[in-house]
This record gives sequence, C-alpha cells and structure tokens, in this order.
Amino acid sequence: MLEYIKGKVSELTPTYLIVENNEIGYFVKISLNCYSIIEESKDVKIFIHEVIREDTHDLYGFIDKEEREIYRKLISVSGVGPNTALVMISSLSTLEIITAISTGDVNTIKSVKGIGLKTAQRVIVDLKDKIGNMSENIDLFDNKGNTIKEESLSALIMLGFNKKQAEKAIDKIVKDGKETDVEGVIKATLKLL
Repeated sequence: MLEYIKGKVSELTPTYLIVENNEIGYFVKISLNCYSIIEESKDVKIFIHEVIREDTHDLYGFIDKEEREIYRKLISVSGVGPNTALVMISSLSTLEIITAISTGDVNTIKSVKGIGLKTAQRVIVDLKDKIGNMSENIDLFDNKGNTIKEESLSALIMLGFNKKQAEKAIDKIVKDGKETDVEGVIKATLKLL
C-alpha cells in the first residue's frame, strides 16, 4: 500500500492531479482543499489512500495525514463511498467535519451534495465516538493559526497582492509552523511572493 507520493505536479485540476515521480505519472483524485494549496509545476508530497477493486485501481490524495484520516473514517460508514467522502472533504474543512460529527450537527453534514438525512445521521452515529478522540487532539494553534492567517491575508491584500496567491503562500508558511505571529508570517510570505 502506498503511503505518499513525492514528485513534481505535471497537471493540476480541481478534481485531480498528476504527480510525476521517477518518470511515472500518477493520476490522483484530490479534494478542493488540496487543490487550493497545491501549485502546478512544484514539488509536492501527497498522502495516498488506494481503492482497489476488480474494475478499478484509484488513488486519492490528501495534503496531510489528518485529512486522509477523516476520509478513511468517512468511507468506513455504510453508504459513504470513496467519491462521496471526497465531496464531503471538498465541501467542508477537516475541522468543520469533526465539529459537525462531535456536536451531532446533521444539517452541516446534510448540506454536502449527495448526502441525505439518513446518511448524515449514520455518519454521526457511526463516527461520533471515533471522532471524539480526534476533536480532543485538535491543536489550539489551529484556531490561533486561522486568526493569524486572516490578519496576514488582510494585510497582504491591503499591500496590493493577489488574494489567491497570498492565501497559498500564507498556507505554506503557517503549515511549516516556524512563524507564530502575524508579523513573522507576513515577512516570510513576502519572500515567497
């Protein structure tokens, strides 16, 4: 089983990417969250979940292990297949999914295209105990990081930078975790832009 693929992005769309590694191109289905972070023609490390059946061999890619773990939990629920789980991860952030399941928020889960009331209820019932452990492990820095990201983004937009490019650069800086305040994030982002 593949853990991750590291290589150059040779093609990138909102639903899939092709990662070239040792002259082999891997077709990997991705979420919109993953798409918004990855840049074409850059080196990338994509965490993989394989789905192997008689008629198909699909690779699903995730930007980090947490997103992949949520995906794996979602597909363990009866009625949620690999593509439906990918739509859920594209529609909601990892934190939103964990929060909705742990608080029993059926409407948030049901808001995802293709998820009905019964499936949303089943997701909550099946995963509430499993997700409970994950919600306790959410780092407080995530909330702090969101504030830092928002403030940094606002400052860069006021300086005249493109919002989408600035968001990608800020996400990279915050993910590295080296900068922990707005000033540091902005300075590090300016070096990337």
